Amino acid sequence: MPAESDKNRYVIGVDFGGTKILAGVFDDKFECLGRARVSTKADRGADEVIGRIARCVREAVDECDLNLKQVNAVGVGAPGAVDSQSGKVIFAPNLGWEDVPLKKELEKQLDAPVFLENDCNVCTLGIYEVELKAKPRNIVGIFLGTGIGGGLILEGTLYSGFNRTAGEIGHMILEVGGPKCGCGNKGCFKALASRTALFRRIKEAVKEGQKTILTEMLGPDLEDLRSGDLRKAIKRGDKFVEHIIEEAAEYTGIAVSNLINVFNPEVVVIGGGLMDQLEDEMLAIIVETAMDYAMPGTTKGIEIVATRLGDDAGITGAAVLVSLEGK
Repeated sequence: MPAESDKNRYVIGVDFGGTKILAGVFDDKFECLGRARVSTKADRGADEVIGRIARCVREAVDECDLNLKQVNAVGVGAPGAVDSQSGKVIFAPNLGWEDVPLKKELEKQLDAPVFLENDCNVCTLGIYEVELKAKPRNIVGIFLGTGIGGGLILEGTLYSGFNRTAGEIGHMILEVGGPKCGCGNKGCFKALASRTALFRRIKEAVKEGQKTILTEMLGPDLEDLRSGDLRKAIKRGDKFVEHIIEEAAEYTGIAVSNLINVFNPEVVVIGGGLMDQLEDEMLAIIVETAMDYAMPGTTKGIEIVATRLGDDAGITGAAVLVSLEGK
């Protein structure tokens, strides 16, 4: 077991959303020494979820044969609009949270400093510092999952904007009058290319008589549909699913081209559960579409890549957050 004098070497990174809570213990080189995972149980309310986050942190620490006294601080990536200064989750629709004082409550339960930031900002930080070694000065992170989120590193610093809510890439309007988004607008990137949007479109088409291998795999209601099932269907020659994914990749490419036109980053990095499962089917189309739609002359030398950190981007970035905020 590490000595008590090692206290400042260990930080905890936490990433959580509507379905799962993930916690990892990191050393000062951002190596993950151990992790724990529990389900969120968001329907039980904010107090219960905060208790489950604390439990997940303790389990991760125990996994490493450490105790909480050897932990310097805890970084947390939370979904939705987050005020990192007050430590509150302002609004997280997939949790049903409004004005939840997450930092204060977690600090009570863990007796350790807690730093809070939006989950996609945190993922972008992790990719920037650990995967890209902080070499590019400007990067954009895009995360395709249940929703679509993003993060911006401009001139080597996480950019949060005037009201600290910058990076809501999923709510760029890509199709005026398009499908309704959970935010109330129509035609948002999220309403066109998130996993939720794709699953909705597939299920609606099946109800209208569309044939797909997915119904053979999962039954007529597609109740347990997962991103990996889409990949399997495409590999088995399902042209309908292939078309749905190609369309989502094209919308993503258009979003990337807009971001290139606005920010001209060195790297656009794409992650999230959808990209983890469908990189082979989506990335080439995203790159080609982005290059076609970006203003001529703006794309020279720009890389559009998939992250290699996968599910660990969030917990890694939360550990990086501690190192930046705790200075």
